[in-house]
This record gives sequence, C-alpha cells and structure tokens, in this order.
Amino acid sequence: MATIIKRKKKYSVVYYYEDEKGEKRQKWETYNTHAEAKKRKIEVESEQSNGTFIPPKDVTVRDFLYDFIKIYGTTHWALSTYESNCSLIANYINPIIGDVLIQNITPKVVDEYYQTLRKTKSVVKRNRKPKSEYVTPGVINSVHKVMRCAFDQAVKWELISRNPFPLANRPKAVYKKRDIWDAEMIRTALNACKEPKLYIAMNLAFACSLRLGEIIGLQWDNVHISDADIAADDAHVMIVQELSRVSKDARQFLDEKDIIQVFPSMMNGTSTNLVLKKPKTESSIRKVWLPKTVAYILRKWKEEQDEVKDFFGDEYYDYNLVVALTNGRPCETRVIEKEFNKLKEKLNLPNVVFHSLRHSSTTYKLKLNKGDIKATQGDTGHAQIDMITDVYAHILDEDRKINAQKFEDAFYAGLDLRNVKPPEYEKANSELTNVMQALQNSPELTAMLSSLISQAATNSK
Repeated sequence: MATIIKRKKKYSVVYYYEDEKGEKRQKWETYNTHAEAKKRKIEVESEQSNGTFIPPKDVTVRDFLYDFIKIYGTTHWALSTYESNCSLIANYINPIIGDVLIQNITPKVVDEYYQTLRKTKSVVKRNRKPKSEYVTPGVINSVHKVMRCAFDQAVKWELISRNPFPLANRPKAVYKKRDIWDAEMIRTALNACKEPKLYIAMNLAFACSLRLGEIIGLQWDNVHISDADIAADDAHVMIVQELSRVSKDARQFLDEKDIIQVFPSMMNGTSTNLVLKKPKTESSIRKVWLPKTVAYILRKWKEEQDEVKDFFGDEYYDYNLVVALTNGRPCETRVIEKEFNKLKEKLNLPNVVFHSLRHSSTTYKLKLNKGDIKATQGDTGHAQIDMITDVYAHILDEDRKINAQKFEDAFYAGLDLRNVKPPEYEKANSELTNVMQALQNSPELTAMLSSLISQAATNSK
C-alpha cells in the first residue's frame, strides 16, 4: 500500500517495493498538489496489485540516452537525423537533466525543464552564429520529439512504467511568414549574376524547388536534357542524393549508413568529410521536371565545364558534379551562400538567405497551379503536406479570396440580391403595417392596448 504524507506545502507518495535482488526498499515521490499525489498513489497501488509495477532503477538520463542512441538510433535514424539528435542531446539535454534519474522525470519536471530551456542561450555549432540568442520553441519541439521517442523505448525496455513527455506542455512552434524575393527580384538577380556556379544554383533552386544540398550534390548522370527529352517536354532531374559535411565519428558509429561517396579531405587531421548521402526522407527522392530554358542553360553549362575539364587534364577531379569548383572538387554550401550575399548586397535586394529561393519557388508554383498542394509537394520533396499548408497558408488564403470573386462572377453575375428581401421579412413587415393602420383608425383600441401595457408593467414590479 502507498501512503500520502504532507510536508510543508508538498505532498509525498511513500511506498515499498522489492528491487532486482529481492530486497525491500522504500520510495518517496514528491508532488506539488494533493490531487497529483493521490493520482500517483492510485497508479502505484494498481500496478502493484496487477503485477505491472516496475521497480525504480538508478539509471540517469545521460546513461539511458547513451544506450538509446546505441541500440535504437543506429537502426532507425538517417545520418543527418543522427547528427542533429546527438547535437540536441549533447547541447540541450545532458547539461540540464542528464544526471537526473529517469524514474524522477515526471510531467512536472519536464515542464520545468522546458521553462529552463527557454532561458538557455543557443549553442554555437561549427563556428556559425546561432539564428537566435536563446533556445527557440522550434528547438524545444525537436528536443521533445527526441525525448518522447526515447522514453517510449524506456517503457518498452521496462525501465519506467509510463512516458511523462506526452503529458508535458511543450511550447507551440509558430510558422512565421517568410521574407522572400518575388519573381521580378529573382529575374533581376539572375540578369545581374556573373558567377556561373551561383547562376546555375539559383535557377535550380527557383525553377525546381531544390535544396542547396541537393543542388551541389547533383551529378550529370541524373540530369536528362537530351534533344528527345526537351522535345517531349520531359527534361528533368532525378534527386537521389545530397552533398553534406558530416563527422567521421557519426559515419563510423552508423557503419557508413546512407553514405554513397566520401570525398577525400584536402588537409590531414580533419574530423569531418564532404560526402554524398541519401536524402533524409523517402519523399526527398523524386523526379523534378525542368522548364525548357533551364534545360538549355544546363546544356550550355555542361559544354563550358567540359572545356575546363580538357584544360586541366589529369589535374581535374572528375566527380561528375553539376555544380563544382573550377578543379572539379565539390562546392560547399558556404561558397554559394557567400556569392549569393555579394550579389544581394550589390543589387540592394531584400536581405534573404539562399534557401529562401526555394520558398519563392513554392510560393510561385502555388500561385501558378491555383493552390495544387500535392503537385507542389512533389517538387519540393516535403515529407508532410502540413509543411506546405502551415508555411504557405497566406498564399492559399489569397486563392480563397480569388475563389470568392470567381463565385461572384459565375453565380451572382447580373443578379442584384441586395434588393431582394426574404419572404419572412416581407410577411412580418406587412402584418406590422396592418396593425399600425388599425390602431390609427380606432382610438378605443389604442386606449385598451395602453391599459394592458400599463397593467403588465405594474405586475412585473
């Protein structure tokens, strides 16, 4: 049996259990309210009576997450997911609750933890300045996702009896309307762009809705721009990989999972490598059709690239990449982003990042196809359609306004309903007119009605 003991303003649930060695032990769990303590008392007694009670184990969050990554992460996570989740654990989980026993993680503890995260400064990663000074609701939601999954496993492994994270109050991540370039701004930037790699990258980002990692990881084998392809309006690219810089530790830990090709480092002793790897999700593997102009731009670019290859001869690193450095080596994202920033400042265009061209593309396509979300999702490779409906809701709202205008033109054209009154209104108006005329023609009826109204008012007091 469990008992509730009040200590100052707290309530403790006290119960006995047998540990793994069969020794009897006592456990104290403290709660802020009597209702919380009573609920926990009932849970403990119910679990002990039906044989589902799990004895507390002295396992810290830090130790548990190490096993969770080793057993679960290696088999379920893609390389990019592994790196991002390990980063969250190292930067925002272990430093704050890593030494807490997993048995002591309650919904209240999780709520307090999220409050602490809101006041925690963002960690600098790979010498890049964080976008926000403090941890954002989006990062907290990412932490929540990892921890909810981890503690689901803890329940399955019978380390705890319930997962506290689904009951916690996590902050809501609100998608903000993104600052983007419109089509005219992009046309201006393309006309002024003199850097060939950036020119190709911008066209692929806007026309094909590609991510920068997909652009710089694209190889000519996956570009289909023959005369027959263009004549049949079937010029397209196949997105099957992306270029990324990943740590050697992550690759070894995952046993080179999802790695297609590793590019040799230019310097010794580096802890990371550029790699071609599979996209994060299956939906990112896709076929994207090219406008004819973009197809011809790529053909011209291929001719120029082949001339450079002939000039360098054996000194050219031929990795068959569409966007590459002059000597053929992979072109990192920072190279394109640097050139993009220079062009943006030169033309005094709105301050956006290169990735915003993908959002400009999505916005433009939604307007062109009248809000066909499914077709747009096919180009963007979003795993969930909610990403488009949440982020680009303002575009869909614009189309809904147009729908109302079209409805007006198609259905109500030539029909002025503003001067048409509902039959019920006309009938009531006619009856009221008849009553008024009767009162005017009969002083006796008016006096009787006044007397009745006065009597009713007296009785109501």
